[in-house]
Formats: sequence, structure tokens, C-alpha cells
Amino acid sequence: MRWLFLFLGISVFSLSSPNVQASGQSVAVDYLHGESDLVGVRLAYRPYHTQVTTFEWLGELDLYWELSLNFWEFGQENQHETNYAIALSPVFSNQFDTLYGKYPLKWEFGIGVSLITDTRFAGKDIGSHYQFEDRLGLILEFGEQLEESLAVRYMHYSNGGLNDHNPGMDFLNVSYARKF
Repeated sequence: MRWLFLFLGISVFSLSSPNVQASGQSVAVDYLHGESDLVGVRLAYRPYHTQVTTFEWLGELDLYWELSLNFWEFGQENQHETNYAIALSPVFSNQFDTLYGKYPLKWEFGIGVSLITDTRFAGKDIGSHYQFEDRLGLILEFGEQLEESLAVRYMHYSNGGLNDHNPGMDFLNVSYARKF
């Protein structure tokens, strides 16, 4: 829980810090694959990208905010369950390499909050409509102006102990994003 407050604090600080550089917006579409027959699609809007240079021990840390709509299905065709979620996450990333001397390769990490429509889904009682959305991934930026990106990430949804039932849900995620 302390990590969530630390990252939210850094995020809020970055919005008002004179040492940040803001850039454009972006949209993303993701495919998610979870346990058993659990699959999903995320549609995301990123209204704010910035670079935080205040924290020397982290280097040039990038930050974007992401608002997403999630559509999940579980089960076989014509007998599936559907669940929906809306989430808001601050996401931090940092370039650690460059491919072909031009395309940045970055890691990313984020902890956000989400609201899920059904607490019984995919054979589980997830305990609460309120969940935390955690992510850890790799991003490759490309395009003439580096306006496009592909990401592979692990995502975990959990109520963080807000309820006695907290089995969590895990997804592997592939994402395409475009800045504008």
C-alpha cells in the first residue's frame, strides 16, 4: 500500500514541478489473456505524458496517466461471462536500451485503481468492486517521430486486502499505442 502512495505522490508532484516536460496525448488498444479461458480487450486514453528529471536516483523517468475501459470474457462460446472495468493509472517508464540506434526500449511500472462491474467472475469471488491495477512491462517505441509503440506486460488486478476474498486476476497483455 505504501508503494501506491509513493507513486501517486510522485505523479501529483510531477504535474506541478518546474522540471517536467509535457508532451501530447495517445490512445492504446490492448489484448489481454488471463487464466483458463479468460480473455479481454482494453481501450486506453493517455491524456498526459511528461518526463520527471527531479529524481536523480531514477534518471530521466517518464510518466503518463492512463484511463482505460476493460472488457473481459470467460468461458466457451455462447456460454461465457462478461465483466467490465474502468481504471485510472499513473505509469512510470524509463529507457534502458535502444534498438538499431533509433528505437527506444523501455521498462514500465504502474499501480492504479479500477472499478469492476461484477465481483463474481471467472469462477472466483474477487471480493470487491474496487481493485488495484498493477503492471510491469516492456515498451518498444517506433515510427518516424517515435509516435507508435508496442508493449508486452504482465497485469494483476487485486483488491489489496480491502475484502477477505482476494484471489486476484492475472493477465499477459500486448498493446499498441499511438501518440497524437
